[in-house]
Amino acid sequence: MELPFTHQPGRRERHLRRRHENPLFAWPLHEVEPEALLAAQKADHEEMEAFHAAFRDLLERAVNLPGDADSNTVLGLKQDLERHYEQSFSLPEDHARERAALRKLIDLIMKAVLRSAGSDPLAQQELGDEQQAREIHFRLLEHPLVADLLHPESPIAPEELVPTLLSASSEELEAALELFDLPQVEEMAQGSAGLIERLEGEGLTLTIPRQRLAQLLTRLGSDPAPRH
Repeated sequence: MELPFTHQPGRRERHLRRRHENPLFAWPLHEVEPEALLAAQKADHEEMEAFHAAFRDLLERAVNLPGDADSNTVLGLKQDLERHYEQSFSLPEDHARERAALRKLIDLIMKAVLRSAGSDPLAQQELGDEQQAREIHFRLLEHPLVADLLHPESPIAPEELVPTLLSASSEELEAALELFDLPQVEEMAQGSAGLIERLEGEGLTLTIPRQRLAQLLTRLGSDPAPRH
């Protein structure tokens, strides 16, 4: 069934698109109901409207921030800016303009915090580490799969993690794997191998999922699993 998926979906619609007629999620194939898609699109759109309202409030807070604001107020604003930056990746449509404004405000606050730290080497080191971690985090968010996994209300249920990763592009999988430690990757590799073997036993050809499993095993330093 052809469904009216949008060109720039939000997190709920993105995950429905992953699941739609995907044997890794259900075999025999399961079709997403049109009503479920419309509900997801509506919820994503409402979340986007709430984001825009909160974004305007954040800009007003930043503009009206007193020059002598205490550190708790400044850091609280920075955390809200970072949270909204992260949220923007889970929304439908393009929000590059909003992200650019948020990044600019975050950078201005960090410069002020660095100045207040003076020549304290420990404070400078901690702030430098924080900046590096933020850059890595923001880079990973550019991948929709990572944004969906990290969202506080992720549409990806725990039992859907393996089929989700096996359905991802090579680039998205590499980014997503940075979120997990080696024992978690090992568990996902075992689950992936089991799922693939079960579906191949049903007569399915799973070339791309086999390639994703190979990526998981490479991360573990293992050879790709043989075909059975």
